Amino acid sequence: MRHAEPNAGHRALAQLEARGSVTHVITQNVDRLHTRAGSRSVTELHGAIAEVHCLGCGALESRDDLQARLLVRNPDWMSHAVTVAPDGDADVRDELIERFEVAPCVACGGILKPRVVFFGENVAKVTVDEAFGALQAADLLLVVGTSLTVFSGYRFLLRAADRGIPIALVNRGPVRGEERATLKIEASTGATLTELARRLALSAEEE
Repeated sequence: MRHAEPNAGHRALAQLEARGSVTHVITQNVDRLHTRAGSRSVTELHGAIAEVHCLGCGALESRDDLQARLLVRNPDWMSHAVTVAPDGDADVRDELIERFEVAPCVACGGILKPRVVFFGENVAKVTVDEAFGALQAADLLLVVGTSLTVFSGYRFLLRAADRGIPIALVNRGPVRGEERATLKIEASTGATLTELARRLALSAEEE
């Protein structure tokens, strides 16, 4: 994931934010690509894989710093050949797992966990409140590149519909709650957002 680069959709949203057309991004992704593309007002609904936090004291640490500490404790770990799946999972021999030495929290010695919301966990209230606040101040909710199958994202479409905020969807395939939308475009997210940014830029130049 560290080697992933922002795509055209990420870059277009950042351009739209810089122009004032997009005021806030609420993302379900944990890859931090919106920030790398240049978006500044971002709520990471499900956290970010680039950080870990302590389940005991709540201290934050970068995943890269933890990786360095793990390799000090397990210097031969990277020499073992494993097949890594596209989602990051890998089949590792039991004996290797049994010998693996876990690094604790540097602040209290507690257990560290990726700062992401796993299935079965709830999004923190402060994060949800931040996202709802951004939605309440918006003139329109633009939903891009998601089916909204997971309720943590779907709730914002429901809130927008309840508050009478227009909803526009850009997604290939069905989107949960799409019957509530004012507009749906079945097309590439990247191509659509890039064209939107281009047309708004042209319109601003003409004015």
